[in-house]
Amino acid sequence: MSSSTYVIRGGLEGRERLRVLARVMWPTTSALFSRVGIAPTARCLDVGCGGGDVTRELAQIASDGFVVGADLDATKVQLARTETAQARVDNVEFRVDDVLQPPADDQRFDVVYARFLFTHLADPAKALENITARVDPGGVLVVEDIDCSGHFCYPPSPAFARYVDWYIKTAHARGCDPNIGPRLPGLLRDAGLGDIAMNVVQPAGFSGEVKLIAPITMELVADATVAADIATPEEVNQIVDELYAFANTEGTVQSLPRIVQTWGRRVA
Repeated sequence: MSSSTYVIRGGLEGRERLRVLARVMWPTTSALFSRVGIAPTARCLDVGCGGGDVTRELAQIASDGFVVGADLDATKVQLARTETAQARVDNVEFRVDDVLQPPADDQRFDVVYARFLFTHLADPAKALENITARVDPGGVLVVEDIDCSGHFCYPPSPAFARYVDWYIKTAHARGCDPNIGPRLPGLLRDAGLGDIAMNVVQPAGFSGEVKLIAPITMELVADATVAADIATPEEVNQIVDELYAFANTEGTVQSLPRIVQTWGRRVA
């Protein structure tokens, strides 16, 4: 994935956001894996694995198989290797890989998973073609991605509304689709997958870490938002402060974007 299109800052700062996001997302992602069905002997690939949070969870599910985590961000990959070694998970391997390039080898997997990847790509169909080539016949491709148009909070917050607007505009400025979720089933169909199914989830809450995703994300999107002339650094800092204040106000509700879960099988 080209770093010129990626909206959210990566590296160590991005890793910390992914750690929080992984905890918020695990209940719904875990339910998705149960719904799809992953054998203990499965060979799995986690594409766009970030710091390896889901990779390690997959390794627990496929305890008699193995998991490969792949990401373009070399800093996150190295952090994933270190954290995985510390956790003593030994059926995992991490690689630096670009989904916009054809696979470098012919290794195939029973389960290929990607979360919050395609929204950051200017050419998701090309990436999906490359990823589908990694799925073994009879294997399953599982994708989760966002639809920012479904993002909500309560009570209405001007800062939250501006954050959502800025995020969408920033993604569009990079040639990406912040509302790609509903497109996913069609993209999988066009890639030649069959038995396509979908589900929609949306973590939200009036307490806890789910309320921190918006301000943390705004902090990490700041550089791209300013570079696109959508807001000034001062305006961004003000919105970040207001988002944290809103998140820390008792009784307020914040959601993640609406999330579309889609999966399909490779038949040939």
